[in-house]
Amino acid sequence: MQNDPELDPKQLGRVSSDFVKVAEPLREASYAIRKQDYSKYPIFPMCQVSQPIGQVLVEAFQAENDWHYYASFLEEFTQRGLIADEKIFKENFKDPDEFCCLFVIDHEFTNFVFVPYPID
Repeated sequence: MQNDPELDPKQLGRVSSDFVKVAEPLREASYAIRKQDYSKYPIFPMCQVSQPIGQVLVEAFQAENDWHYYASFLEEFTQRGLIADEKIFKENFKDPDEFCCLFVIDHEFTNFVFVPYPID
């Protein structure tokens, strides 16, 4: 299986259209993770089947969404060996008040994607 580092537009559309349905709970979780000093780098794995990373935040079909969303953070990804270079990841991490860091787990694609939160 090839893992292209870029989402094709169709796949990005699928991810974005599902994300917008759960953006607010993810934004609140991101804030809580940072406010409670768990991490400055919240990460939200999203997938269509169960996976072991993080804690379930929003299950599929809970908010008319098709994907499961989990709450995690940089330190768990580093401990699991999913992030090889923590420094590079931190340099590329976008403002968590404006962007959600999704870890998309799909058949054709597994990678980090930063999606802007919808503007109210």
